[in-house]
Amino acid sequence: MATAKEPDPTESQALVIDSNATSRSILVAQLREYGIHRVVQCSRVQDARSRLEHTVFDYVLCEQYFAESGQSGQTLLDDLRRAQMLPFSTVFFMVTAEASYAAVAEAAESALDGYLLKPFTPSALFERLGLARLRKTHLRPIFDAIGREDFEAAAQLCVERFEARKPYWLYAARIGTELLLRLARHDEARTLFEAVIEARALPWAKLGVARAQIESGQAPRAITTLQGLIGEDASFADAYDVLGRAQVEMGHFEDAMATYRTASSLTPDSVVRLQKLGMMAHYMGDRETAAKALSRAAVLGIDSKLFDYQSLVLLAFSHFAGNDRKGLERCMADFARILERHGDSRRVQRFSEIVAVLQQIQQRQFAQAVAGVRSMAREIGMGDFDYEAACNLSSLLAVLAATSIDLHEGPAWVTAIGMRYANTRGLCELMANACQVHDEYADIVRGCLPQINKTAENAVALSLSGDPGGAVAQLIDSAGTTLNTKLLDMAQQMLARHAGRIEDAAARQEAIDALRVRCGTTTPRAVLGQATERKPGELVLRTSSAASAPPGPGPSAAPTSPASPFSEPADLAAVLRLRPM
Repeated sequence: MATAKEPDPTESQALVIDSNATSRSILVAQLREYGIHRVVQCSRVQDARSRLEHTVFDYVLCEQYFAESGQSGQTLLDDLRRAQMLPFSTVFFMVTAEASYAAVAEAAESALDGYLLKPFTPSALFERLGLARLRKTHLRPIFDAIGREDFEAAAQLCVERFEARKPYWLYAARIGTELLLRLARHDEARTLFEAVIEARALPWAKLGVARAQIESGQAPRAITTLQGLIGEDASFADAYDVLGRAQVEMGHFEDAMATYRTASSLTPDSVVRLQKLGMMAHYMGDRETAAKALSRAAVLGIDSKLFDYQSLVLLAFSHFAGNDRKGLERCMADFARILERHGDSRRVQRFSEIVAVLQQIQQRQFAQAVAGVRSMAREIGMGDFDYEAACNLSSLLAVLAATSIDLHEGPAWVTAIGMRYANTRGLCELMANACQVHDEYADIVRGCLPQINKTAENAVALSLSGDPGGAVAQLIDSAGTTLNTKLLDMAQQMLARHAGRIEDAAARQEAIDALRVRCGTTTPRAVLGQATERKPGELVLRTSSAASAPPGPGPSAAPTSPASPFSEPADLAAVLRLRPM
């Protein structure tokens, strides 16, 4: 096997993040002695976040604690990893005078290459930086395959490296599990996660088992797995994120609220976790917590790729409920600036329209508000009218009704939204909670799930009675009326199972395919915020198509920059020993 060669440091660029000017100057001098001549310095976390969003650095050395601001380098790293802003090529070291086991364990789950414990000699720094870069060079064939979007080949390379215990086999195993999950091979991913646990009981592997369980529709089992993991380490923030996701999908909103509150308290400066807490509080009717968390998230990161503009919409609802005229004006001004950057995004346009109608209602411009809502309602049957848009419009319709604005089409629109997206208890309850200011609409939404389930049960009964063709036709007809993907999926499954017994199977398949276009390609999930954000515990695959995606957050436009990443974990034992495995 050819020996991997360390890249020339003179061609590299570094970022030093430290509030202490003396510490910064020492680190800069050592990096220049190492051969890195282009070194950028930042004294504040906010400035570093902005730099990392717009520039790819080969090396990042970040102080762990920022006493003056109360922020931490770990929170910065966690948010950057979630927002997909650290490329695989970047070497990220945390610099600290003290590293507890708990802190190192948390960092080992992040895109961190190691800790540098003060004081350290230049030779120790040079060795650590070189070995970290060398590891990335060893794994380059895997990432080259990922860049070509040849995920099958990349997964095979990962499994081979893991099984042969080649250098960095644990890193390869983690990459391989993500590839298998991406390929929807959930059982194989879980098997590899479990093999890693058996070899070395790493928390990220146990978290991966829970993620595989959720992806394969086993949320209750995932909750059990996560509760066990949290029992072993109550400070493992990513575990709370995944647990909250599972609880939301199950419709256990009070439990999810408590979980997101804990996650946010563990990392109080995390923009992503503040948004999750604020969103959950909004749907639970806790306006005070929602406004506080979402406002804090906006202050920390509204101009950051970490910020989900859905948070600004829910913040506007909070301002409306509190009759905060200035707050709504700020939201409108924020969206005016956002539209300058993302004016082509229909998701952002919808957000701005929602806030505009709220402001019109507050200013008693009822005719304009009703006209705006009617315009939005015309999109209920469109393919890109996703679950998020459904919840936002439902909330707005409930506000109109609660304000005693006579809109006779309101109940019919709420029914259409409910019938389209009431696929599971979690989806149904989240929509109903979106309508909480008007009980009649919340009840309409809750009444949709039994109707969808009854339609499904009737189709199953018809198939069991010997008429699968009639069952498929019935499901296609209902799906065409409601645009409900649960019914459409059932039709597809029945058609595949009984194709040989259905005379017009080809025509049925054409009808299903046509309905897929009308229903949209995104599977509705009970989630908070943008559906394309990095999932907790996940490593993001850097691909050529991702690199060319349009800017801006949200399902229709994944966040991109030259630093779209594939993060990797540091080996815990190596971090603790301050030398590689």
